[in-house]
Amino acid sequence: MPTDVVMPQMGESIFEGTITKWLKKTGDKVQRDEPLFEISTDKVDAEIPAPASGVLQEIKVAEGNTVQVNTVVGVIGDGASAPSPAKAAVPAPSVPAPTKKEAPAPPVAAPAVHADQEDSDVRSSPLVRKLAREHNVDLNQVSGTGTGGRVTKQDVLDYVEHRSAAPAAAPASRPAPPPAPAAIPGDLVPMTQMRKIIAQRMIESRRTSAHVHCMFEVDMTRIVNLRNKLKNSFEQRHGARLTLMPFFVRAAIIALQQYPIVNASLEGDNIRYHRHVNAGIAVALDWGLIVPVLKNADELNFLGLQRGITDLGERARTKKLMPADVEGATFTITNPGQFGAVFGLPIINQPNVAIMGVGGITKQPLVVTDKDGADSIAIRSVVHLTLGYDHRLVDGAVADQFMASVKKTLENWSEEVG
Repeated sequence: MPTDVVMPQMGESIFEGTITKWLKKTGDKVQRDEPLFEISTDKVDAEIPAPASGVLQEIKVAEGNTVQVNTVVGVIGDGASAPSPAKAAVPAPSVPAPTKKEAPAPPVAAPAVHADQEDSDVRSSPLVRKLAREHNVDLNQVSGTGTGGRVTKQDVLDYVEHRSAAPAAAPASRPAPPPAPAAIPGDLVPMTQMRKIIAQRMIESRRTSAHVHCMFEVDMTRIVNLRNKLKNSFEQRHGARLTLMPFFVRAAIIALQQYPIVNASLEGDNIRYHRHVNAGIAVALDWGLIVPVLKNADELNFLGLQRGITDLGERARTKKLMPADVEGATFTITNPGQFGAVFGLPIINQPNVAIMGVGGITKQPLVVTDKDGADSIAIRSVVHLTLGYDHRLVDGAVADQFMASVKKTLENWSEEVG
């Protein structure tokens, strides 16, 4: 008996969704819980699994259309009847035609990964399959560490790194050309749903909050050395990579507990002091930016912070976040330094009153003072942290004191890492 595929209810406050991509074509076989199509809502982008096994018999709503929740968007049959023609799908809304035709992708003489592998039994997201094609990786050769053996982006990157480190058995073949750009100069393309939402929220935040920024220079040498010493044993014991983000989150939590106004929000003419720290961790995606939230971060130890941050980041990149995962932040941390920025001046994530930006860590000559008061110049690992704060609630003195606390915790780190 055919099974209807419907636009899911992704949260109480979400009433519609946009189908951004069908991962299967009409007539393709699908397995229950296999990713079937991608949607975009005003909260998250997500992969929607198939509700049953069978054959995708009909696509009722084409890519680019926005429909109400519980609308039937497709039909999965048992394969006994012929699939409905693809043209029966609701046409996507028209967009201005590009002024130039998209340049064809350059030919590849002998790619190691073929297009038909996208429909193999390897469980992976479109982003992972795209990454695999770019690096000529056969996903069947990659061990998946995700749920149910799912191959993640990090699995592919690790495979590429280990492959590059291995000695070459034969002269290297000509590298595959880079993928063709999504658009070329002169094209006019519509904004994605996520891009529209980001644009709207950034403008709203600028209009709402009285943005002011301060910047502090922090000596991270102690933490960098500690991480280099413990990262291998940490991963062996806990099965998680040791990153620097939990150090920044923990330092921010300590400071927020000392200066609760920075963890507050404004409700009309009243100030809401939040009981817990819900840390929003900005994640840069290939298709935009999202801020998943680590709830009650103040109740987690260091290992709990690391596992929570890793989980949210992985689910953001594989479109597994639920609306509840991006709601309720009381303070946000963003990391422009991962792309080489010395520092950034981030826009506040509403309804927060502050956001901390983490710059890149670089080695610099610094004047250091020993316990006897003698000065010397040494090479140290330095990061520049910025705090964007809402001057309606947070005064400059409080913002500086908050950042001084963050700096002190990081430069004199003494907590057990695990």
